[in-house]
Amino acid sequence: MSTEVYRDAWGIPHLRASGPTELAFLQGRVTASDRGWQLEVERRRSQGTTAAFLGAEAVDWDRFARRTRLDDTARRCFEALDGETAAWVRAYVDGVNAGMARGEARDPRFARTGLTHRPWEPWVPLGIWLSTHILFAGFPTKLWRERVALALGEESATLFATDGPGTSGSNGWLVPGDRTATGSAIIAGDPHRFIEDPGVYQQIRLACPEYDVVGLAVPGVPGLAHFGHTGTAAWAITNAMADYQDLYRERLRRSGSLVEALGPDGRWESVQHHTETIELAGGEPVTVEVVETARGPVVLQGPEAAPWEWEHAAPTSTSPTGTSSPTETTSPPKTSIPTDTRTRTTTRTTTSTTTSTTTSTTTATPFEPAVSLRYPPRVRAELGFAALPALLRARTVADVDRAADLWAEPVNVVHAADTAGGLLHRVAGAVPVRDRSNQLRLVPAWEPGHEWRGWAPMPTEPVQGFAVMANARGIASPLGVEFAPPHRANRIRDLLSGSDHWTSDGMADIHMDTRIASAEALLALTKDLDGLSPAAGALRERLLGWDRHMAADSAEALLFAALRTAVVRALAADPAFAGLADAPGGPEVFHPWLHLVPRIGYALEGLLTSDLLTAVDRIEHVRAALEAVAAQPPSGVWADAHRLVPWQALPDPDAQWPGLGGDHDCVLATSSVPGATDLVFRGPAARYVWDLARREDSRWAVPLGADGVPGRPHHRDQLAPWARGELVPVVTDWSRLEKESP
Repeated sequence: MSTEVYRDAWGIPHLRASGPTELAFLQGRVTASDRGWQLEVERRRSQGTTAAFLGAEAVDWDRFARRTRLDDTARRCFEALDGETAAWVRAYVDGVNAGMARGEARDPRFARTGLTHRPWEPWVPLGIWLSTHILFAGFPTKLWRERVALALGEESATLFATDGPGTSGSNGWLVPGDRTATGSAIIAGDPHRFIEDPGVYQQIRLACPEYDVVGLAVPGVPGLAHFGHTGTAAWAITNAMADYQDLYRERLRRSGSLVEALGPDGRWESVQHHTETIELAGGEPVTVEVVETARGPVVLQGPEAAPWEWEHAAPTSTSPTGTSSPTETTSPPKTSIPTDTRTRTTTRTTTSTTTSTTTSTTTATPFEPAVSLRYPPRVRAELGFAALPALLRARTVADVDRAADLWAEPVNVVHAADTAGGLLHRVAGAVPVRDRSNQLRLVPAWEPGHEWRGWAPMPTEPVQGFAVMANARGIASPLGVEFAPPHRANRIRDLLSGSDHWTSDGMADIHMDTRIASAEALLALTKDLDGLSPAAGALRERLLGWDRHMAADSAEALLFAALRTAVVRALAADPAFAGLADAPGGPEVFHPWLHLVPRIGYALEGLLTSDLLTAVDRIEHVRAALEAVAAQPPSGVWADAHRLVPWQALPDPDAQWPGLGGDHDCVLATSSVPGATDLVFRGPAARYVWDLARREDSRWAVPLGADGVPGRPHHRDQLAPWARGELVPVVTDWSRLEKESP
């Protein structure tokens, strides 16, 4: 045996090779064959070169990728890898390059766009990882808090906290052996990300004499970073909601060919800068200036950065708290609220000139405002890729723990268990130690005290009873600012507490739970309303009698969503929020974090109960919304409105997508944009159940299928089971698999 490829009934690849290096090559080759279009889009996205084949709408992402120096950071991180890990990654890249011709031939989208694949550099997998996670920690939230503080006053900066970004949400739970029917642990959960076509997770099996692992891979990245089962040990992660990216307000000035930034010692420092060219399909190339200060790459520059400069604040106005606060002098142009809260696209051509980094003592002169981003991979030249081969070799919880020590980006909560009864609940990643103000808002680069001072220790806790991770406050609390509301975590604990004989088959009921505890804050405000019309009174009684489940077939869930939308829009139109009503200027890539309606929608529960919002008559807004919905109630059930709309690089207008149950605060966290649309953009990007008693009793599912090519039999064959909450079996018996011809 050198290399062998097998498939199960769902087309999931099971790979065997004579050693880890050969297996990495095979993983790359098979992934390129199955998902060549996806890999080429992701490569170009990481390098900022997507506009060359996707057109003008892709320019904004390409500009962001260039400014943040994703490709250069990936190259630096690759060059810093130890020799063994670098060779392993290089073998995967060689496999991708060997398989891309077949992948291109299988997928008509290459011909449709005129796209042709190009050989990968060895650091491309690291670039794909970076581009996938650069916005994962949500640093644009700091721009939002800055905007809120300018419009409403400093004390209101965190007013819109949901206790976490409402679009985040992944679930994971660990059931120890004393709570299962077999006496061995079960790990289960579902990562919630933007649902994409092809999917962001790839079901795969990787086997060689050294290990035999099943799990969920990120296409374009070797190994199994997030979810895997080695037979004797299994692991899974969720987003820890840590804050580890900082934004600095910069003062830049130009002196001939030099660009200088004012540093914390009061001296002007020469900074790196060069220009790059973004090729544009059907249009003229776009030039972008790339600037990097001692803090990090500049992500906002010139007029687009001005709104975040306190020096540009105007006299005060009345805030919702009844106090005075600064307001912005400039009004960004109006744009529509985005219905897709993800900006995706990609492409690269570069010309470069770089200055030296010298220091002058010139007195400060009129400056150009800018905002720079400091993020750990750029500072440390490390993503944690050495953990990936270590995880494949894990036999025990201790092995997973040691591998997690190598992790860097992003910061995750980890669950692990082994067949000997070992359990693990910890955080893994790199979080800088710095002043608390860095975590909340933009901080001035020219003032001392905002430097990074080393790295925070990663918390770990013993597993007592069930271990649950759902982005809420808990083990990672010391590392973050905002977390997800506790509803999903509390609900999972309640459901798990109902039995001490759990089996892998029982986990699907938890995956699909639709109870929405956050609805209570809104419904409670309707109870004491008087003077309602008969229709509004009847609607209130119907909603108060509702079981609080956002079930796909529930008419009451649809009515509640309509009421929520009406309340969100009424609050957004309140004069107290006038300073936030206009759409933000600057790069569109940040807009999902900066629009008022979605921010109110995700923070609605807190806004309806906050003591800070004294200038807003919430009761009257709820009354008016109830009357409006009662006058024109929607017909049908929740699934009629709550339909899946995956992100596609080339949208298919004829695609038919299912309606779903759930909502962003349900365990079945199918997220829309409350107040803007009920369509589903984010949800369970995979589901998994790792059984430590018998790996063959494990289960998994993805939203679409194993094949990334539209029209192929396994492109969407898991969509219907996934929508129903069904899981497909993890096959481990090679005799039950079909061997693929070379």
